[in-house]
Amino acid sequence: MRSEETPGPTYPIGSVDNALRLLRLVGERQQLRLSDAGQYLGVAHSTAHRLLAMLAHHDFVRQDPVSKLYLPGPALLEVGLAAVQKMDVRARVRPILEQLSAQFGETVHLAVRETTRVRYLDAIESTMALRVVVRTGTVLPANCTSVGKVLLAELTTAELHQLYPDGQPLPAETEHSVVSRDALEAELEAVRQRGYGVNVEESEEGVASVAVAIHNSEGRAVASISIATPKSRMTPKRRRQIADALLAAARDFR
Repeated sequence: MRSEETPGPTYPIGSVDNALRLLRLVGERQQLRLSDAGQYLGVAHSTAHRLLAMLAHHDFVRQDPVSKLYLPGPALLEVGLAAVQKMDVRARVRPILEQLSAQFGETVHLAVRETTRVRYLDAIESTMALRVVVRTGTVLPANCTSVGKVLLAELTTAELHQLYPDGQPLPAETEHSVVSRDALEAELEAVRQRGYGVNVEESEEGVASVAVAIHNSEGRAVASISIATPKSRMTPKRRRQIADALLAAARDFR
Protein backbone atom coordinates (compact mmCIF):
# COMPACT_ATOMS: atom_id res chain seq x y z
CA MET A 1 0.00 0.00 0.00
CA ARG A 2 1.20 3.50 -0.81
CA SER A 3 2.45 5.46 2.16
CA GLU A 4 0.58 8.68 2.94
CA GLU A 5 3.99 10.29 3.37
CA THR A 6 4.99 9.60 -0.24
CA PRO A 7 5.46 12.92 -2.05
CA GLY A 8 2.63 13.74 -4.43
CA PRO A 9 2.90 14.67 -8.09
CA THR A 10 4.20 18.09 -9.08
CA TYR A 11 0.96 19.00 -10.87
CA PRO A 12 -1.89 17.22 -9.06
CA ILE A 13 -5.38 17.00 -10.57
CA GLY A 14 -7.93 17.16 -7.79
CA SER A 15 -10.76 15.31 -9.49
CA VAL A 16 -8.49 12.45 -10.56
CA ASP A 17 -7.03 12.23 -7.08
CA ASN A 18 -10.50 12.07 -5.55
CA ALA A 19 -11.68 9.41 -8.01
CA LEU A 20 -8.63 7.22 -7.31
CA ARG A 21 -9.07 7.66 -3.56
CA LEU A 22 -12.68 6.50 -3.92
CA LEU A 23 -11.56 3.43 -5.84
CA ARG A 24 -9.14 2.53 -3.08
CA LEU A 25 -11.85 3.06 -0.48
CA VAL A 26 -14.37 0.89 -2.31
CA GLY A 27 -11.73 -1.80 -2.72
CA GLU A 28 -10.93 -1.77 0.99
CA ARG A 29 -14.48 -1.54 2.35
CA GLN A 30 -16.30 -3.42 -0.44
CA GLN A 31 -19.31 -1.14 0.04
CA LEU A 32 -19.69 2.61 0.35
CA ARG A 33 -22.46 5.09 1.12
CA LEU A 34 -22.62 8.36 -0.76
CA SER A 35 -22.47 10.28 2.50
CA ASP A 36 -19.35 8.35 3.55
CA ALA A 37 -17.69 9.15 0.21
CA GLY A 38 -18.31 12.88 0.65
CA GLN A 39 -17.07 12.83 4.22
CA TYR A 40 -13.96 10.83 3.30
CA LEU A 41 -13.02 13.24 0.52
CA GLY A 42 -14.13 16.35 2.34
CA VAL A 43 -16.32 17.44 -0.58
CA ALA A 44 -19.98 18.34 -1.08
CA HIS A 45 -22.61 15.66 -1.50
CA SER A 46 -23.12 16.66 -5.14
CA THR A 47 -19.39 16.41 -5.92
CA ALA A 48 -19.15 12.93 -4.43
CA HIS A 49 -22.23 11.91 -6.41
CA ARG A 50 -20.71 13.10 -9.69
CA LEU A 51 -17.46 11.23 -9.02
CA LEU A 52 -19.25 8.01 -8.19
CA ALA A 53 -21.54 8.41 -11.21
CA MET A 54 -18.51 8.67 -13.48
CA LEU A 55 -16.90 5.61 -11.89
CA ALA A 56 -20.18 3.74 -12.32
CA HIS A 57 -20.36 4.84 -15.98
CA HIS A 58 -17.03 3.11 -16.58
CA ASP A 59 -18.07 0.05 -14.50
CA PHE A 60 -15.48 0.61 -11.77
CA VAL A 61 -18.30 0.73 -9.21
CA ARG A 62 -21.93 -0.29 -9.27
CA GLN A 63 -24.82 0.85 -7.10
CA ASP A 64 -27.09 -1.65 -5.43
CA PRO A 65 -30.65 -0.66 -6.47
CA VAL A 66 -32.11 -1.51 -3.05
CA SER A 67 -29.52 -0.44 -0.48
CA LYS A 68 -28.07 2.34 -2.72
CA LEU A 69 -24.61 1.28 -1.56
CA TYR A 70 -21.74 1.53 -4.04
CA LEU A 71 -19.94 -1.76 -4.58
CA PRO A 72 -16.86 -2.81 -6.61
CA GLY A 73 -17.78 -2.95 -10.28
CA PRO A 74 -16.69 -5.45 -12.95
CA ALA A 75 -14.00 -3.16 -14.38
CA LEU A 76 -12.32 -2.81 -10.98
CA LEU A 77 -12.40 -6.55 -10.49
CA GLU A 78 -11.05 -7.18 -14.00
CA VAL A 79 -8.12 -4.80 -13.48
CA GLY A 80 -7.18 -6.48 -10.22
CA LEU A 81 -7.63 -9.96 -11.64
CA ALA A 82 -5.55 -9.14 -14.72
CA ALA A 83 -2.68 -7.93 -12.55
CA VAL A 84 -2.80 -11.08 -10.42
CA GLN A 85 -2.97 -13.31 -13.49
CA LYS A 86 0.04 -11.63 -15.07
CA MET A 87 2.08 -12.14 -11.91
CA ASP A 88 0.91 -15.75 -11.68
CA VAL A 89 1.67 -16.48 -15.33
CA ARG A 90 5.12 -14.97 -15.06
CA ALA A 91 5.97 -17.10 -12.01
CA ARG A 92 4.61 -20.29 -13.58
CA VAL A 93 6.29 -19.79 -16.95
CA ARG A 94 9.71 -18.78 -15.63
CA PRO A 95 10.96 -22.38 -15.25
CA ILE A 96 9.84 -23.08 -18.84
CA LEU A 97 11.78 -20.05 -20.08
CA GLU A 98 14.85 -21.25 -18.22
CA GLN A 99 14.54 -24.74 -19.70
CA LEU A 100 14.16 -23.42 -23.25
CA SER A 101 17.05 -21.00 -22.77
CA ALA A 102 19.31 -23.84 -21.62
CA GLN A 103 18.17 -26.10 -24.47
CA PHE A 104 18.68 -23.68 -27.35
CA GLY A 105 20.96 -20.97 -26.00
CA GLU A 106 18.74 -18.32 -27.58
CA THR A 107 16.67 -15.45 -26.21
CA VAL A 108 13.25 -16.49 -24.90
CA HIS A 109 10.28 -14.22 -24.17
CA LEU A 110 6.95 -14.29 -22.36
CA ALA A 111 4.25 -11.89 -23.58
CA VAL A 112 0.57 -11.06 -23.18
CA ARG A 113 -1.81 -9.34 -25.56
CA GLU A 114 -3.30 -5.93 -24.77
CA THR A 115 -5.92 -5.31 -27.50
CA THR A 116 -3.83 -4.83 -30.70
CA ARG A 117 -0.47 -4.82 -28.92
CA VAL A 118 1.66 -7.24 -26.97
CA ARG A 119 3.57 -6.52 -23.81
CA TYR A 120 6.70 -8.51 -23.00
CA LEU A 121 6.52 -9.59 -19.36
CA ASP A 122 9.70 -11.60 -18.94
CA ALA A 123 12.72 -12.84 -20.87
CA ILE A 124 16.05 -14.61 -20.67
CA GLU A 125 18.73 -13.27 -22.97
CA SER A 126 21.07 -15.47 -24.98
CA THR A 127 24.69 -15.47 -23.91
CA MET A 128 25.95 -15.70 -27.50
CA ALA A 129 27.92 -12.80 -28.96
CA LEU A 130 25.38 -12.43 -31.77
CA ARG A 131 22.02 -12.48 -30.05
CA VAL A 132 18.57 -10.94 -29.80
CA VAL A 133 18.31 -8.49 -26.90
CA VAL A 134 15.50 -8.92 -24.39
CA ARG A 135 12.32 -6.87 -24.71
CA THR A 136 10.98 -7.05 -21.16
CA GLY A 137 8.54 -4.17 -20.63
CA THR A 138 8.41 -3.35 -24.34
CA VAL A 139 5.07 -2.97 -26.14
CA LEU A 140 4.84 -3.78 -29.87
CA PRO A 141 2.03 -4.18 -32.42
CA ALA A 142 0.66 -7.71 -32.15
CA ASN A 143 0.55 -8.17 -35.93
CA CYS A 144 4.31 -7.61 -36.16
CA THR A 145 5.38 -10.30 -33.68
CA SER A 146 5.19 -14.06 -33.41
CA VAL A 147 3.96 -13.80 -29.80
CA GLY A 148 1.19 -11.48 -30.98
CA LYS A 149 0.13 -13.58 -33.94
CA VAL A 150 -0.44 -16.72 -31.90
CA LEU A 151 -2.66 -14.77 -29.49
CA LEU A 152 -4.56 -13.06 -32.31
CA ALA A 153 -5.11 -16.50 -33.84
CA GLU A 154 -7.17 -17.39 -30.76
CA LEU A 155 -9.78 -14.76 -31.66
CA THR A 156 -12.93 -15.26 -33.69
CA THR A 157 -13.28 -13.47 -37.03
CA ALA A 158 -15.73 -11.01 -35.46
CA GLU A 159 -13.34 -10.24 -32.59
CA LEU A 160 -10.44 -9.74 -35.00
CA HIS A 161 -12.48 -7.41 -37.20
CA GLN A 162 -13.43 -5.36 -34.17
CA LEU A 163 -9.75 -4.85 -33.38
CA TYR A 164 -8.81 -4.16 -37.00
CA PRO A 165 -11.64 -2.33 -38.86
CA ASP A 166 -11.94 -2.89 -42.59
CA GLY A 167 -9.84 -0.62 -44.79
CA GLN A 168 -7.50 0.62 -42.07
CA PRO A 169 -3.80 -0.18 -42.49
CA LEU A 170 -2.13 -2.13 -39.72
CA PRO A 171 0.85 -0.71 -37.82
CA ALA A 172 4.26 -1.60 -39.24
CA GLU A 173 7.67 -1.92 -37.61
CA THR A 174 9.65 -2.85 -40.72
CA GLU A 175 9.07 -3.19 -44.44
CA HIS A 176 8.35 -6.89 -43.83
CA SER A 177 5.45 -6.28 -41.43
CA VAL A 178 1.96 -7.53 -42.29
CA VAL A 179 0.04 -4.31 -42.96
CA SER A 180 -3.37 -5.42 -44.30
CA ARG A 181 -6.17 -7.25 -42.50
CA ASP A 182 -6.55 -9.77 -45.31
CA ALA A 183 -2.86 -10.67 -45.15
CA LEU A 184 -3.05 -10.91 -41.36
CA GLU A 185 -6.06 -13.23 -41.54
CA ALA A 186 -4.21 -15.49 -43.97
CA GLU A 187 -1.21 -15.51 -41.61
CA LEU A 188 -3.39 -16.34 -38.61
CA GLU A 189 -4.98 -19.24 -40.45
CA ALA A 190 -1.48 -20.58 -41.09
CA VAL A 191 -0.76 -20.21 -37.37
CA ARG A 192 -3.85 -22.28 -36.54
CA GLN A 193 -2.82 -24.97 -39.02
CA ARG A 194 0.76 -25.20 -37.74
CA GLY A 195 0.08 -24.57 -34.08
CA TYR A 196 2.79 -21.92 -33.86
CA GLY A 197 3.58 -18.45 -35.21
CA VAL A 198 6.66 -17.17 -36.99
CA ASN A 199 8.17 -13.74 -37.45
CA VAL A 200 10.94 -13.06 -39.94
CA GLU A 201 12.17 -9.47 -39.69
CA GLU A 202 8.61 -8.16 -39.13
CA SER A 203 9.38 -6.46 -35.82
CA GLU A 204 13.12 -5.91 -36.21
CA GLU A 205 15.54 -6.26 -39.09
CA GLY A 206 17.75 -9.34 -38.86
CA VAL A 207 15.60 -11.06 -36.21
CA ALA A 208 13.44 -14.18 -36.54
CA SER A 209 11.29 -15.89 -33.93
CA VAL A 210 8.87 -18.73 -33.30
CA ALA A 211 6.07 -18.58 -30.71
CA VAL A 212 3.20 -20.58 -29.25
CA ALA A 213 0.26 -19.64 -27.09
CA ILE A 214 -0.06 -21.10 -23.61
CA HIS A 215 -3.49 -21.96 -22.24
CA ASN A 216 -4.96 -22.30 -18.78
CA SER A 217 -6.86 -25.36 -17.55
CA GLU A 218 -10.02 -23.98 -19.17
CA GLY A 219 -8.37 -23.82 -22.58
CA ARG A 220 -8.12 -20.03 -22.71
CA ALA A 221 -4.90 -18.49 -24.05
CA VAL A 222 -3.33 -16.45 -21.24
CA ALA A 223 0.06 -15.59 -22.75
CA SER A 224 2.60 -16.68 -25.35
CA ILE A 225 6.24 -17.71 -25.32
CA SER A 226 8.80 -17.34 -28.08
CA ILE A 227 12.37 -18.09 -28.98
CA ALA A 228 14.09 -15.36 -30.97
CA THR A 229 17.33 -15.70 -32.90
CA PRO A 230 19.33 -13.79 -35.47
CA LYS A 231 17.78 -14.56 -38.86
CA SER A 232 20.97 -16.30 -39.99
CA ARG A 233 20.52 -19.02 -37.33
CA MET A 234 16.80 -19.64 -37.97
CA THR A 235 17.18 -22.36 -40.59
CA PRO A 236 14.11 -24.46 -41.53
CA LYS A 237 15.48 -27.36 -39.47
CA ARG A 238 16.16 -25.10 -36.48
CA ARG A 239 12.70 -23.58 -36.75
CA ARG A 240 11.09 -27.01 -36.63
CA GLN A 241 13.17 -28.01 -33.60
CA ILE A 242 12.22 -24.81 -31.79
CA ALA A 243 8.55 -25.16 -32.71
CA ASP A 244 8.44 -28.75 -31.41
CA ALA A 245 10.04 -27.70 -28.11
CA LEU A 246 7.67 -24.77 -27.69
CA LEU A 247 4.60 -26.90 -28.42
CA ALA A 248 5.76 -29.44 -25.85
CA ALA A 249 6.32 -26.67 -23.29
CA ALA A 250 2.84 -25.29 -23.94
CA ARG A 251 1.31 -28.73 -23.32
CA ASP A 252 3.25 -29.04 -20.05
CA PHE A 253 1.96 -25.64 -18.86
CA ARG A 254 -1.59 -26.94 -18.51
